[in-house]
Amino acid sequence: MGGRPSSPLDKRQQQHLRGQVDALMKNFLPQYRVQLAASVLRQISRELVPQELAGCQLLHSKKLPRVREHRGPLIQLQGHPPQWQPIFCVLRGDGRLEWFSHREEYENGGRPLGSAALTGYTVLTSQREYLHLLDTLCPDSPGDHTQEEPDPLLEMPVNFPLFLQHPFRRHLCFSAATGETQRAWRLALQGGIRLRGTVLQRSQAPAAHAFLDAIRLYRQHKGHFGHDDTTLGSDAELLDAVHAAVLAGASAGLRAFQPEKDELLTALDKTIRPEVDHLLSLRGRMSAKLLAQVQGPLESCLRRKVDVQLPRLTQTLLNTVEAALGAVQTLLVQGMDRLSRHLRGNPSSTRLRKEVYSFGEMPWDPELMQTCYREAERSRGHLGQLVAPFGFSGVRSLVFGAQDLSQQLMADAVATFLQLADQCLTTALDCIQAAQQLEKVRGRVLKKFQSDSSSVQRRFVCGWQICIFLPFVLSQLEPSCKAELPEFEGEVLAVGSPALTIEGIYEDVIRGALLQRIDRELNKALGASDVSCAPDGCSEVPWNQAEADEETEAQRGTCPKQSGTCTEV
Repeated sequence: MGGRPSSPLDKRQQQHLRGQVDALMKNFLPQYRVQLAASVLRQISRELVPQELAGCQLLHSKKLPRVREHRGPLIQLQGHPPQWQPIFCVLRGDGRLEWFSHREEYENGGRPLGSAALTGYTVLTSQREYLHLLDTLCPDSPGDHTQEEPDPLLEMPVNFPLFLQHPFRRHLCFSAATGETQRAWRLALQGGIRLRGTVLQRSQAPAAHAFLDAIRLYRQHKGHFGHDDTTLGSDAELLDAVHAAVLAGASAGLRAFQPEKDELLTALDKTIRPEVDHLLSLRGRMSAKLLAQVQGPLESCLRRKVDVQLPRLTQTLLNTVEAALGAVQTLLVQGMDRLSRHLRGNPSSTRLRKEVYSFGEMPWDPELMQTCYREAERSRGHLGQLVAPFGFSGVRSLVFGAQDLSQQLMADAVATFLQLADQCLTTALDCIQAAQQLEKVRGRVLKKFQSDSSSVQRRFVCGWQICIFLPFVLSQLEPSCKAELPEFEGEVLAVGSPALTIEGIYEDVIRGALLQRIDRELNKALGASDVSCAPDGCSEVPWNQAEADEETEAQRGTCPKQSGTCTEV
């Protein structure tokens, strides 16, 4: 369901599409190989930083990413002609939705009637809003009304709908029996959508960073600067059949590249590691040369375009993440206090185990965490207005990042509290003494949480500002500065390492200038600090050798830091 039905592709169309996909992969894979080499160099460079400089106080939870499994009866609009039919739905811990004809079929391990990975979907709970969306996406052509069949959605209104809309894939239309059930499913589905949508952004693997960078650079070479929420385009009228064929072809090409990628990563590590000092030195020299060449137009662009909006955007991003993490701290304190109260009440062992289990599940309770997620969502509209002039249309990804950050910090704090509590509580303590020990643990965890909150806020804001401003500045400098790059290329090519490219060094010069301004503005907002923000996902190892040590130390966060697991409850 969702707009006009798709038509099967004929042989000529399929052959044309295969040619287009083959050409896309032929152009994309070389860029991917280059970015794999650059990612390996970044990883080796980070290994040179002493581990104690990482600065994280909380233990890192090993249970993310995941969503809590959710299941229950719904009705679904399906069939030809479409009709509302009862089904049993299951949201898996990895964010995949499955539906069965009956509960017994699910419990007996039967095959589902259908399934969908929730990547890229949006949940709507208003029938009028959904129908309006369809009219917007698929306006009627002249003459369409003559033989039009009645819309079953209009013929049979439902009170508690759940519409899963996707710009390319088939829409899914469900309905719940009550408003409470609808809300529970909405929160669960939103968690699954966020989990599936931030897989690459959460990953710390060099291949994941390389893939995202390769997509960005591929799009830039095609003239598409700016960050958005999709990777295959945004034409919402694209036929399902065409999208399925493109996705299948591209996926097959990437799967075929997988063995080569694994071998390439191993070979790159062996060749780059012995040469890392020489490569970093060359990066520093070339960075200084390029900076001298582009500094005039770069500084002019930053003054005229970026400096005007930087203070407002910095404060809005800080307000967004501060509100979300403030809600996390409130929930964390309530959970720790609740455990202490139960312990003072001399509960049974069964009741205490239940309370400890509930505390441990807080990060994956969608109803509980909704308070934090809602805070991250509040400034979405305002952020969209602030970043629109810079061609940034990835506000949804940004909000997902703040929500994942909230969940990650909650999970880390819960894991830290439980481990510290386990270390200090013994059978020799009575309930009052045990509660007193928990109070001490509570204080330690809060201090660690506040320390980590401060550092991740800075990395989050800095990282997203790089995502917002870097493509824009590159696009503004494209006509003049990039034309100067070929004269510097010979010295880089002479090294013979795929980890160094003149285009990559040029981007890092621009990034370094942006980071200086962002750091300065963050220092104003947060107070003076010696810490420089250079998030992994958005900033390369700095090419300016004079500043390399300082900035590399800061490259231990993520931009944006994501979180979530595929373990079921």
